[in-house]
Amino acid sequence: MSRLKERFNQEITPSLKEKFEYSSVMEVPKLEKIVVNMGVGDAVQNSKVLDKAVEELATITGQKPLVTKAKKSIAGFKVREGMPIGAKVTLRGERMYDFLDKLVSVSLPRVRDFRGVSKKAFDGRGNYTLGVKEQLIFPEINYDDVDKVRGMDIVIVTTANTDEEARELLTQFGMPFQK
Repeated sequence: MSRLKERFNQEITPSLKEKFEYSSVMEVPKLEKIVVNMGVGDAVQNSKVLDKAVEELATITGQKPLVTKAKKSIAGFKVREGMPIGAKVTLRGERMYDFLDKLVSVSLPRVRDFRGVSKKAFDGRGNYTLGVKEQLIFPEINYDDVDKVRGMDIVIVTTANTDEEARELLTQFGMPFQK
């Protein structure tokens, strides 16, 4: 069982239950899934770029990514419908906790001039989205193998009903929000 999950069960659940005065433990918000999405716009000209992105995403998350395809044709971007233009991974369960643990304790502190993540990126329904500018902050990525710096979106989906509850949940998981 991962470190973070144990902490969730033993410390975070009771403290959230107390803070928001839930009548049952089942009401306590929990993590549902984490979706990591990497848009690779350059894949239009060069399909090798996408393979590299898929490989990096697999290395970071420990799971095989799904290749995402364009839904619409956009002439301005030279994109046709059905073209592969990105990769995403949906993490649940054990891997999700491991990834979050790694993100919070190792990767985010490695970001240059890091002052904490934005408090405003909640969507109103208790989900949090975080943009990462470069894949180099993950310890598994070897600097010499990187052909191009790519960013990614990390969406953390929780069962919380309000942003306040979700923020408290993530804060207890150690998410470094701006002061």
